[in-house]
Amino acid sequence: MSDTLTAEEIASHYSAAMDSVNLINALMAQDSRTSEEQDTVARNVEHLQLMVAKDYWTTEDLAPFNNAITAGS
Repeated sequence: MSDTLTAEEIASHYSAAMDSVNLINALMAQDSRTSEEQDTVARNVEHLQLMVAKDYWTTEDLAPFNNAITAGS
């Protein structure tokens, strides 16, 4: 069963996922991470993996999601 969302809801999900992208990128740019920061990266990678699998995306660019997943894994 596919999710049916409004354009505004899709934009909200995209924005939240981009928050995860930005957080992962910021933490991965550090020379080292604490265990708490590494846990944060792992949680956000998991979030992005779930988001990429959604079937409601239309023309949104998911490349930043995939790049952050790769960087954080």
